Amino acid sequence: MSTTPSTTTVQTASATYAYRRTGPVGGVPLVLLMRFRGTIDDWDPALIEPLSRNRDVILVDNVGSGRSTGEPRDSMEGAAAGIIDFVEALELTQVDLLGWSLGGVVAQYVVDARPDLVRRVVVAASTPGLVPDTPAPDARVTEIQMKPDATAGDMAYLFYPDTDDGRAAAAASDARIAAARPTDAVVVSDRAAGAQLVAASVAYQVPVPDLVARLARTTQPVLFANGMQDVGIPASASVFGATHAPHGTALLYGDAGHAFLFQHAEHFAATVDLFLR
Repeated sequence: MSTTPSTTTVQTASATYAYRRTGPVGGVPLVLLMRFRGTIDDWDPALIEPLSRNRDVILVDNVGSGRSTGEPRDSMEGAAAGIIDFVEALELTQVDLLGWSLGGVVAQYVVDARPDLVRRVVVAASTPGLVPDTPAPDARVTEIQMKPDATAGDMAYLFYPDTDDGRAAAAASDARIAAARPTDAVVVSDRAAGAQLVAASVAYQVPVPDLVARLARTTQPVLFANGMQDVGIPASASVFGATHAPHGTALLYGDAGHAFLFQHAEHFAATVDLFLR
């Protein structure tokens, strides 16, 4: 497993963005957008290493979150503007996006705001918004999401199936992330987490016809992927997205949940590589 790449920054008028870049520079870079309360220190090396074997991969903390400065954004449009600001600061003319959970929603808003900037999109364990017939999550899901200091057991419940195999996968991923975590790792502030919650709650109030219209005008190929046992965002949201995006594809893992991309890192990375090609 490769070592954690160094963290660097780029400054704009509104923020100083912290990011890591790994893999061969060139071609269309793949920019990774993180989940709620996550930072660039929370990606599993088991996913990053195969993604970056033959591809330019960029991990970034959005404005006001993690290691990045600036005012946290409390709308998806604002979060998308932060990513656009970052991409333009790197003088990139086109990127691919992979967004996990909250990052997947942000990625879709980036595409909608600047379709010229994005070539292809991977939406992992995420949703276009509140899709029809989405069941309310278990009360424990909301309880854990509100915790700034969720335990390893809490996160295993959110991200992996409640089975022996699921718990083993959670422990293995936690160990890999911990081993790669720098000594100066930071957490998402309560202020930034609060802004993310507001942005997510507003996005979930968008009427279904507007969700369908946004998906319909997404001309880029979009891969919607999830685990069938996701307790927070049901896999039906991925099917909905793939159904209404003109060039949408759905990929579902039967034995996985919200962190399917860590549980099946090699397979998912290979699939992403094929999709981006």
